[in-house]
Amino acid sequence: MYDPVQLRTFLTVAQTLSFTQAAARLGVRQSTVSQHVRRLEEATGRPLFLRDTHSVELTEDGEALLGFARSILEAHERAAAFFSGTRIRGRLRFGASEDFVLTRLPEILEAFRHEHPEVELELSVELSGTLHERLDAGRLDLVLAKRRGDGDERGRLVWRDRMVWIGAEGLRVDPDRPVPLIVFPPPGITRARALDVLQADGRPWRIACTSGSLSGLIAAARAGLGVMAHTRGLIPPGLVRVAGLPDLGTVEFALLRGPRGSAAAEALAAAILSGADRLTRAA
Repeated sequence: MYDPVQLRTFLTVAQTLSFTQAAARLGVRQSTVSQHVRRLEEATGRPLFLRDTHSVELTEDGEALLGFARSILEAHERAAAFFSGTRIRGRLRFGASEDFVLTRLPEILEAFRHEHPEVELELSVELSGTLHERLDAGRLDLVLAKRRGDGDERGRLVWRDRMVWIGAEGLRVDPDRPVPLIVFPPPGITRARALDVLQADGRPWRIACTSGSLSGLIAAARAGLGVMAHTRGLIPPGLVRVAGLPDLGTVEFALLRGPRGSAAAEALAAAILSGADRLTRAA
């Protein structure tokens, strides 16, 4: 009933919230993406996306299909791997951004290790900026991290979201005093975005807390020490959006491979792209 090709297209649109970006990632025309989604909507008998000229959002039925689509594709890939008779081996140095500490990325990695037990997976969790530096230095083979900024199109887009200001419930930012910031240390990409936005808006600021650990930043925010810039889809429990501050724009997460390509890196990249909707949900 459900074509795996159409399901893969559906997942890619759901992850990027863009028919154009989905087409680029899949290497097909935008009209092909629209056709796949239309046929899947005909098969389900339900609208899967709300879309206009400016935005794309999942409907409730689209949200429900995410889990089914992922399960169908995972079963399809397991069958293909079994009958292909190929076994992937080797060492894979994978770096993931701190942003994914509280998501279901571990489930994706666990499934990958189960499917490819002969791959020696080494995981590094760092700031996105640090991961970019380590990848450029040849110390990592595959990285899942924020893109560095506007115009950066390196890697394969995994998903896009807006950035928002968050803090403890009831926190109010006094417009007549410097904004108290909770930030990662340099070269944190989120830190740079927060400072650039405030400076462009003419808002004074002060550093209330610096930590290289997301858990440390969350603890400071929950204590009411200040506000932090964060991805909208990954807001930790106990924190809420804070109004009255300038817009932070969007953020893109991408998969980047080092110059030393390998079958293991490609297999893990495929697993992350297939399960990218899990990365916007808490574990």
